[in-house]
Order: sequence, then C-alpha cells, then structure tokens
Amino acid sequence: MKNKMLIAFVVLVLLLAVGAIIYVLNSSNSATTTVVEPTNEEEPAEITFPTDPTEETTPDETEESAAPATPQNNAEETLGQSAGGNSLTAYHFGSGEKEIVFIGGIHGGYSWNTALVAFDTIDWLKNNPDQIPDNVKVTVIPVLNPDGLKLVTGGTGKFSASQVNTSQATQVSGRFNANEVDLNRNFACEWQATGTWQDRKVSGGAGAFSEPESQAIRTYVNNHKPAAVITWYSAAGGVYSSSCNNGISAETRTLTNLYAKAAGYPAHEEFDYYEITGDMVNWLAGQGIPAISVLLTDRTNPEWTKNQAGIKAVLSHYAN
Repeated sequence: MKNKMLIAFVVLVLLLAVGAIIYVLNSSNSATTTVVEPTNEEEPAEITFPTDPTEETTPDETEESAAPATPQNNAEETLGQSAGGNSLTAYHFGSGEKEIVFIGGIHGGYSWNTALVAFDTIDWLKNNPDQIPDNVKVTVIPVLNPDGLKLVTGGTGKFSASQVNTSQATQVSGRFNANEVDLNRNFACEWQATGTWQDRKVSGGAGAFSEPESQAIRTYVNNHKPAAVITWYSAAGGVYSSSCNNGISAETRTLTNLYAKAAGYPAHEEFDYYEITGDMVNWLAGQGIPAISVLLTDRTNPEWTKNQAGIKAVLSHYAN
C-alpha cells in the first residue's frame, strides 16, 4: 500500500514539473514576438500616397495653378477722400511706361458734363482696349469734386442727364467742395485765399493744397510723373495751354494744337477772360508736366464725338 502511494506522489510531482516547464517555454516565446510601439523620439517615416490625377487641386496647391496677378487694365484705385468724405477714384487702362491722365468734374455739379465725358472715356477704353498703345497707360479721374457732383446729381458715379438738378442756385453751389472751396483755385501757382470766378469772388482755401482733393492730385502726380494731363472744364469751347510764369513748353503747345485740331476746337495759348489763381493745369506746368484745359462748348453737352477724336490724337501722339 505504501509503495502505491509513493508511486502516485512521484507521478504527481513529475506532472507538475512538466507543466511548469511548458509554462516557462510559452512565456519566453510570447516575449520575443511582442511588437514595440515607437516612442515620440523616433517617429516612424511618413507614408505618402500617390495623388489621384483626376482629383482637382486648389490654386495654392501647385505653382502652376497659382492665382495670376491682378491685371492693370480696368483697375480702379482710390486716391483719397473728398472734404465731404466721398471717394476720389482713378481708373487705369494699359500698362505702358508713358502715363496720360484725363481729369473731369473738378467743378462738380456746376460742370457736370465734364464728368460725363470722363465716364464716356472710361466706357470707351473698357470696350476698346486695343486703342491704347503698348507703351501707354491711361488714367481717368472722372470726378475730382464728388461733393459738388453729389449735390447736383444725387451720387458720385456715372449718371444720366435726367438725374441732374436743374436749379441754377444748386448747380452753382455744386461748383465747390464740402468746404465751399473752388478746387481750381487751390493749387500752388499764384495761389490766393480769394480767387475770381467770372464776376464774383470765390474761396481758394486756407492755403495752397489745403483741400484733400488737391492734395490727392499732388500726391498722385509726384508719385507717377505722368507724361501729360488733360483736364475738362466748361464752358468756352476751346483748348488752352498751361503755364506758371515759366512760358508754354514746346510739348504743351504741341498737345494743345493736336487736341484742338482733332476735336474741332480753337486752340489758345492762355485763358484771359479774367484772372485765375491757384489753377491746377498751371500748377502742373510749373512741375514740368505738359497739361491742357479742354473747355466744352456749354455746360450740358459732353460732346463725346469731338473729345473722342481728341483723345485718339493724344494716344497716337504718345504711341512712339
């Protein structure tokens, strides 16, 4: 009996030993196959996948599809604000080195047809960009006195004759900016605090360039040095040269004659109906810039056909 119990005990011990050995072996195999996760110090290499050629890309995903620069043609630029807080806007066409500037509406609602001929010029250039020589850039400032134009037409942008307030008193008030200054008496050529307009006295401002509108023109001219400036006024029906006590330059005289001949206006060396102080085109002449005043025949007709011919002549002249 004792022998049988001894044998049973030995067998049990052997079974337990074998089980322990098997457990140890299994544990060892599991340790060698454990996957070790990467630490932050050793990031796995990034995997990139091929791009689907049919997938659309946004403009900044590739250099080839980058957004093109804004074209200079048909560009608008705000030059500043008027005394009454209205924007002074310039419209640019072409990208040549020679810049020709056309200005309308310096007397706002009193000479509203000068703004209309400027807006007609903008429309024509938009629809006929081929009329601009490769070496020329055209800038049109249609309304230099938006305060006065708004008083008479109700707005500062393009308008029709039917929107014009026909009150003579309102139109006369529309000649001046919100500070009641005649802008064409506010430039630094023989400036005076009190200027003359026809048979009355008008304000030339607190000083030359006291007004934000004339300051904007001065800044633009100083920065861009245009090859020539043509300004529309009304009403006398003629083209007038500019000078600021320095004589009429040869280029100004040429510009006067070619515009007058093409448009069918008489050409004049000076405006001598009454004394003018602080005049814009005369100030331009003092800066060495050829400038002419084109005075429309009356204060209602923009005379587009005549002025279109004059504009074409100017562009052709500066094409070389």
